[in-house]
Amino acid sequence: MALKKQYLKSKPEVRVTFEVSKEAANNASRIFLLGEFNQWEPVELDHMKNGKFKIVVKLPTDQQSSYQFRYKLCDASGKEYFENDWNADAYCPNLYGEENSVITVTH
Repeated sequence: MALKKQYLKSKPEVRVTFEVSKEAANNASRIFLLGEFNQWEPVELDHMKNGKFKIVVKLPTDQQSSYQFRYKLCDASGKEYFENDWNADAYCPNLYGEENSVITVTH
């Protein structure tokens, strides 16, 4: 898994590439990104030819300094489970007794 941040000089936002490697996908056929920045509504990552899953999201840097998020992985049989990003900036407890990934968007 990987997080790549590109801060924009012209706007108070950062372009974040969320990427899940083929190995980390663990045979998932679909992966979704859920987070505070999208009201926890699942957004599907693109499945690349090399087996990776990837999406680019613009996050505002002037509203809050960090955002919680998780990945929802779905296998071909329909089984769903949640994973954190191994390269998250931090982790914090959630209401379900697990942890959410955290991305910091300030320099």
